[in-house]
Amino acid sequence: MKYLLLFAFLAIVWWLWSKRQVTGGSDASPQQDPAPEKMVACAHCGVHLPESESIVGGNRVYCSEAHRLAASDTEH
Repeated sequence: MKYLLLFAFLAIVWWLWSKRQVTGGSDASPQQDPAPEKMVACAHCGVHLPESESIVGGNRVYCSEAHRLAASDTEH
């Protein structure tokens, strides 16, 4: 009986050790988050979007080409 308990204990220790090896343990380097991006509001509808996805028309920014055209049609 004591050998069965010893074998079970060793099996559990081996399983925990192998599980730790697969997950990478504590030496995995942390991922760097991308830098936050400036948010802008569409001059036509007010939706907020990242500056890199906006469309510039004159001195205003828009969320889509359709809103840029719609705003330019109302100004003329």
